[in-house]
Order: sequence, then structure tokens, then C-alpha cells
Amino acid sequence: MAVSAGFRGNKAALPSKPCQHCKRPMSWRKAWAKNWDEVKYCSERCRGEARRAPGVRP
Repeated sequence: MAVSAGFRGNKAALPSKPCQHCKRPMSWRKAWAKNWDEVKYCSERCRGEARRAPGVRP
């Protein structure tokens, strides 16, 4: 089995931050690589619920 030169499976070394809606920790994803600083919610569900929350502006 060949070993790639990129990511080697150490997910503990990836950055994480809490979701602004549910406060659960969310780990860095490759899809978020270009805008990690702008990511606020862990899922579409949290984003939608945050918008529907009374008196709270995302």
C-alpha cells in the first residue's frame, strides 16, 4: 500500500472551533480550506435554525 505525501490521518492535529449555534466543536474540512475564518456553523441545519431564532442576527 502506497503512502501519499499529503495528509497522513492525524485528525487530532487539525484545527477546530465551536459552532455559533449549537456550540459543538467542528473540525477543519478540506472543503472549508479557503474560507475557514468565515465558517460559523457546522451544518446547513444550524445555519437555518440560527436564522429562524427570534431576536438573533447571524
